Amino acid sequence: MNPYQYNKQRWKFLLLIFAAIIAGASLFYTNNLVKNLSASERTKAQVWAMSTKSIITMPDVDDEFITFIYAVRDSLALPAIITDQKDNIIFWRDLDSTKTNIRHSEQDSVAANSPVYDPGYFQKELKEMKRSHPPITINLDNGDQWQVFYKDSNELIQLRIFPYVQLSVIAIFLIIAYTVFNSIKKSEQNLVWVGMAKEAAHQLGTPISSLMGWLELVRMRFDAEDDNILNEMERDVKRLEIVADRFSKIGSIPSLSNYNVYTIVNDFINYFRVRTSDKITFTLTGDTHIEAKLNAPLFDWILENLLKNAVNAIESEGLVSVNISENIAKEEIFIDISDTGKGIPKSNFETVFQPGFTTRKRGWGLGLSLTKRMVDYHKGQIFVKESEIGKGTTFRIVLKSNLRYEPTQIG
Repeated sequence: MNPYQYNKQRWKFLLLIFAAIIAGASLFYTNNLVKNLSASERTKAQVWAMSTKSIITMPDVDDEFITFIYAVRDSLALPAIITDQKDNIIFWRDLDSTKTNIRHSEQDSVAANSPVYDPGYFQKELKEMKRSHPPITINLDNGDQWQVFYKDSNELIQLRIFPYVQLSVIAIFLIIAYTVFNSIKKSEQNLVWVGMAKEAAHQLGTPISSLMGWLELVRMRFDAEDDNILNEMERDVKRLEIVADRFSKIGSIPSLSNYNVYTIVNDFINYFRVRTSDKITFTLTGDTHIEAKLNAPLFDWILENLLKNAVNAIESEGLVSVNISENIAKEEIFIDISDTGKGIPKSNFETVFQPGFTTRKRGWGLGLSLTKRMVDYHKGQIFVKESEIGKGTTFRIVLKSNLRYEPTQIG
């Protein structure tokens, strides 16, 4: 992994751990708070049950004491139900008055055999309370037992949910912020890259023009119009012009025209072959009659990067093969570039296209990243089709086909 990607992954990992610690601490604190409030509500339920028992079982107590007991009982707002040993409902409080048909100002308790508006409502609430908390048992003087059932207050329920809602909102905000800042960062990087590329093209312009002039002077002075060495030098200088033109096009929408794919690939292989070791064999196979919309200088750059990588992957001698095919049903063109080099681990199939990734000691790690961007300009795709360590790699370019035409002679 290149240093840039390593540092990026490390910071992501550290931020993830930091976020997990914050989330864990928040949930731990909230759960402790909920636990304490839950214990407090259970105490409230016990006090309400005991005060209700006192009202029922001590009718001859002083009026002021009874008033005090009523005040204590009514101050404890908590949904609760008291039943006898047979699950008959004896008292309740803070339930839905529209279901019980009992107005709180007139009566807040009713015997089990009293008529109610919705009997099923009580059974539903009782079932929920039994599921929420274990009952509180109250022993009466006559030997009977009451069971006090209750459920959490709305405030406690909201407090249980609140940290998850809060963390979700924070997570959404952070994701949006990260996406926005990452987009801004990429835009700034693109602007720097475009500026450097255009400046490089501008700086190359003058020496390239001078070299072309010097070549013409050499031909005239030594009467060497057809000298092979000078012709090859001229081809290389023109190649420099193409390179400068490539850099000048970065950052702008390239113009695409109809080209025969086989012809474009064949011309570049012929140029590249004579500038590569004789131990490397190049082959080109496939359909010779496919057309696609291409920008020729940029597509040559794609081929150059892929063929250079293929040659560099071969340590001594080997084969670089290019095959062109078409999926007519999907209107796609496949260009497979294979080598018999050292191969790529499966774990790096996606990583090889990231800026800075390289397996060479002196590599910049920009070739395949630029290649992918240029394929994107052509509305295409590029990926590692297959690779095996020690046997070689195949890259596949997928382009949209344009049209088919009658075969012509390929020179």
